[in-house]
Amino acid sequence: MKKKIAILGSTGSIGKCLIDIIKKDRKNFEIILLSADENYKELLKQAKFFNVKNLIITNNKSFNAIKKSKYSKKINTYNNFDNFQKIFKKKIDYTMSSISGVQGLKPTIEIIRYTNKIAIANKEAIICGWDLIEKNLKKHKTQFIPVDSEHFSISYALNDIDRNLIDEIYLTASGGPFLNSPIKKLKKVNVKQAISHPNWKMGKKISIDSATMINKVFEVIEAKKIFNIPYNKLSIIIHPKSYVHAIIKLKNGLTKIIVHDTSMKIPIFNSLYSSKRIINSKKLNFKILNNLDFRNVDLKKFPILRTLKILPNNNSLFETILVTINDKFVELFLDNKIKFTDISKKMNKILNLGSLKKYKKVKPKNIDEIIKMNKKIKHYVELLIKK
Repeated sequence: MKKKIAILGSTGSIGKCLIDIIKKDRKNFEIILLSADENYKELLKQAKFFNVKNLIITNNKSFNAIKKSKYSKKINTYNNFDNFQKIFKKKIDYTMSSISGVQGLKPTIEIIRYTNKIAIANKEAIICGWDLIEKNLKKHKTQFIPVDSEHFSISYALNDIDRNLIDEIYLTASGGPFLNSPIKKLKKVNVKQAISHPNWKMGKKISIDSATMINKVFEVIEAKKIFNIPYNKLSIIIHPKSYVHAIIKLKNGLTKIIVHDTSMKIPIFNSLYSSKRIINSKKLNFKILNNLDFRNVDLKKFPILRTLKILPNNNSLFETILVTINDKFVELFLDNKIKFTDISKKMNKILNLGSLKKYKKVKPKNIDEIIKMNKKIKHYVELLIKK
C-alpha cells in the first residue's frame, strides 16, 4: 500500500529535496497535499507530475493564477490552511513541514492531528512554539523527527541513550562565508557575498543567518527544547568542512560523533524511510577525517552569539522576539538598507532593552499570542529604525 504524505512548503529547498527523493520511488508514495506561498508554477509542475489533488497556496495573486489555469478543474485549490479537515479523511503516514518563518507555526501545529509522523524543518516553529507542538504531538500520538542536520544527528546519536548520561553536546558550525575574513572587511560585505555559503545550497534568508551565525543560536535553542537539555550542556564548535554534524560526550567516557555528507537529502531521506532503508551515499571521506579542523568561536567576528547569554531557561515569548528582530534586520540587509555588521550590532542593542526583558517570563499560551507578538515586534523595530 502506498504511503500517503503531505508537504508543507514543497517549492522551497527542503520541499524540493523531498520531492526528488520521492521521484525515485514514486510507486510507494501518494502525495495528498502540496503547499507553497508564491511559486505557483513550480507547485503546479509538482502537482501534475504526482497527480496531486489538493493544493494550498497562500499568496492571493498566485492563488488566482492557479484558479485561472486549465489544470484547476482537476484539483482542489485552497488559499489558506483552514481546510485540513476537508483534505484529510483519516490520518496520513508522513508530513514534511518546511514553511519558513513564524507563519509556518500554525499549519505545523494544526496538521499534527492528521499525520502519524511529522518531520519539521521550520526552526521558527520549534523556537517560538515548541510547548504547543509537543502538547499536540502527545495528544494525537504523532511521531516527531527534526530535519535540521544537527538535530537529526543528535536524535540519531541519542537513540536508546539515557539523558542522564549526557555530559555535553557540541553543535558544529561551518563559520559561513566569512570565517577567514578580517573583521574590518565585514562592514563592506554585500548581499551576493553573504549568501555564498561554502558548503550548503540554501535560500537567501538562511544563508544570511549562517553568515552571521544567528542560525547557531537558533539551533542551540531548538536542541534545548527538543531534547530537554539545559543550555550549559550545549556548545558551538567551528568545523569548516561541515562533515561532522553532532558530537555527544557521555559521562561513561564514550563520545558519539555523527558524520555525513553536506546534503540535506540524508536527514530528509531517513526521516521518510527510517534508517533501515539504503541510500546511495559517497564513500567515507578520510581526507576530511584526517583534518577535521575544529576551532573555537570568535565572538568578536560573530558577536551575535552573545545572545546565548541572555536567553531565558524557560519557554517564553522572548524567543519570538529574537526570531522576529532577526527576520526584520535580514530583510533590511537583503534590501541594501543596512550594512551586514548592523544585523548583529542592532539586534544585540534591541534585545537588551529593558522594555523587552519582561517577556522572558511570559510563556505563550496559544498560537495567537505568538503571532500577535511577531506583528508587534515587527512594528516596534520599524519605529526604532525610523527614529
